[in-house]
Amino acid sequence: MKLRSGLFFGFILSIFFGCTISDKKEKDEKVISERPNIIFILADDLGWADLPSYGNSFNEAPNLDKLSDEGMQFSNAYAACPVCSPTRASIQSGQYPARVGIIDFITGHWRPYEEVTVPTNRTQYLPSSNVTIGESMKSAGYATGYFGKWHLGNNDEHLPGNQGYDDWRIHRGGVFYNLKSKKAITPFDERLNDEDRLSEVLTDYSVDFIEKNKDKPFFLFLAHYDVHMQLDADRDLIDKYLNKEKKDNYPGNALYAGMIEHIDRSVGRVIQKLEELGIEDNTMVVFFSDNGGLVSRFDKIPLLAKSKLSVYAESDLRYVATSNAPLRGEKGTVYDGGIREPMIVKWPAKIKGGTKSKSLISSVDFYPTFVELAGGKLPMDQKIDGKSFVSLLDEKKSQEERAIFWHYPVYHHGEPASAIRKGDWKLIHNLVDNTTELYNLLEDIGESNDLTHKNPIKSAELLAELNAWRKDTEARFPVKNPDFDPKQREKWGKHPSRGKQ
Repeated sequence: MKLRSGLFFGFILSIFFGCTISDKKEKDEKVISERPNIIFILADDLGWADLPSYGNSFNEAPNLDKLSDEGMQFSNAYAACPVCSPTRASIQSGQYPARVGIIDFITGHWRPYEEVTVPTNRTQYLPSSNVTIGESMKSAGYATGYFGKWHLGNNDEHLPGNQGYDDWRIHRGGVFYNLKSKKAITPFDERLNDEDRLSEVLTDYSVDFIEKNKDKPFFLFLAHYDVHMQLDADRDLIDKYLNKEKKDNYPGNALYAGMIEHIDRSVGRVIQKLEELGIEDNTMVVFFSDNGGLVSRFDKIPLLAKSKLSVYAESDLRYVATSNAPLRGEKGTVYDGGIREPMIVKWPAKIKGGTKSKSLISSVDFYPTFVELAGGKLPMDQKIDGKSFVSLLDEKKSQEERAIFWHYPVYHHGEPASAIRKGDWKLIHNLVDNTTELYNLLEDIGESNDLTHKNPIKSAELLAELNAWRKDTEARFPVKNPDFDPKQREKWGKHPSRGKQ
């Protein structure tokens, strides 16, 4: 009788624990299936005002228009720096460039005779000690892929394969339209041809990655070179825009418009692959740019590729790529034209199409957002400056007031400066003459009406917060230049860190 009772009790326990284990396994599998795939598409030098969905009536981008119609479009999204490497470092690390120590593009700008001598990057690469977003996503069980522009170090130890990405290809050449040499792609791919168009090659790698990883959660980072100069595009696209009627207050550079279509076609191919595989609903696609639009080069040379100089043989459009109007400034400045970016997020399972968000977003926010969605953990010993915006993807949720910051202490299209935006207010601190500018962006999107003297209390409040942040990040500042020469101050020189890794 005791034996029978024991057997019966054991039978009951086996059913109970069997169900418990089975339930847990089913629950775990459900959690895994509910985690979205994440695709992050980064344009290079694309301005906030360049896309039709942001009001541009000259350029065409039907796939990005559709992405906006089916997703959420942000009007107050910002890059953490007005040039590429620092912004890319901010995305990979979740930290502001001042904290990472990469405050200018790698290698950087240099004016040897200016009024101040500017600080240099602490490293000309993203330090291996920094836990990247790729590493955190991989730790969360995601397959990780990176294809395109890296610009965070050229030594093997600093390349994507050693920074958390399972599958990767980057381009290290100096020409961004055709490969010119298939050896410019690292790791080497013998399948390529020298004349393959770079944007198509990077998209090929990306859709192949999606195909290979369709049955498990994946994180794909596609980093385009378009619309970075030197400007070059398919000839049929150039002709199309040459024959298109110009719009008021926009230069309408045909090569630049063609490069936007290169990106748009890439986005279209990525979405098409998701649809073919039936994984579109639970895939988040994020489109962003690394800094504001470039109007003209800092050294005043033509923007066009040599093979296309004849397109604008007698036109100022040799030297002008775009306009960021109604925003002020351009790439290389902390005015909004240099840092405010187009940002579109599509996730059919969670985001209602056609929604607009005024929430304040910085590029440091992608890291904690993606890791939260992946069910992962943020690194314990790495301060994350960003804030997850997962809750803001619900259009009914409002954002608490926050401050975001910039520290760009180098010469480029402006003088060294820092900035803070909090709510609708933005303060810029000039690091050469120690002056400040204050703007209310809700009333003055073009930053044309300096309110510093009309609102000294707000100016002092924001400057104090900016100072506290710079102290916290151990930001470095320009110093007086003993070789200052007013006659040569705008002369560009070789950066002292060039050639160093």
